Amino acid sequence: MSRVPREGGGSAAEVFDEVGARYEEVFADVPGQLAALDWLVGLLPPGARVLDVGSGTGRPAAERLVRAGCDVTGIDVSAEMVRVARERVPGARFEQADVRTFEAPGDGYDAVCAFFPLLVMDQPEVARSLARTASWVAPGGALALATVPGDIRGLDIVWMGHRVTVSSLSVEDHLRLLADAGLDVVHHHTAVYRPHGPDAEPEEHLYVHARRPA
Repeated sequence: MSRVPREGGGSAAEVFDEVGARYEEVFADVPGQLAALDWLVGLLPPGARVLDVGSGTGRPAAERLVRAGCDVTGIDVSAEMVRVARERVPGARFEQADVRTFEAPGDGYDAVCAFFPLLVMDQPEVARSLARTASWVAPGGALALATVPGDIRGLDIVWMGHRVTVSSLSVEDHLRLLADAGLDVVHHHTAVYRPHGPDAEPEEHLYVHARRPA
């Protein structure tokens, strides 16, 4: 990711409407994401209700979970991503929704996965959205989270040819907020991933697997 002068980037919806299906090509076969999906599939019985936050094109997360027999709902702020996901993963439900305002059912979900949806927003919104996402995990349920960690607020970058303003939290703050939300972190690690494409730069990723006690 390249630093640019601070002029402000597009909203997440605008950026991902433009990126569309290319996202799946550039961020294909991310080992930590695939391992997190394997972990979820190993835990969940057929028919488990799963929410995919920032579902993108529906692949690999929603597709993998549908194949495992899960009842999958995906939400994404981008109308174009929702359109693509509905075409590619017809076995799941997808709706255009923002994690900051989405209303989950009162009994929550058996699992929630959130692969990189909490970056194109302000830092306080990252923290609130992480807490909201964790709150949707039902008793006995699981959370699989991935993000780019760092104590970052309002950093303007060029990402996939688009100006975006990103924020994040440190590894420690992610773990603390999940614990505050009542989740037990059973695994976490960081890894470096190089996206596909000639202009792609390596990224540090944080992966967290967490459970809510039954």
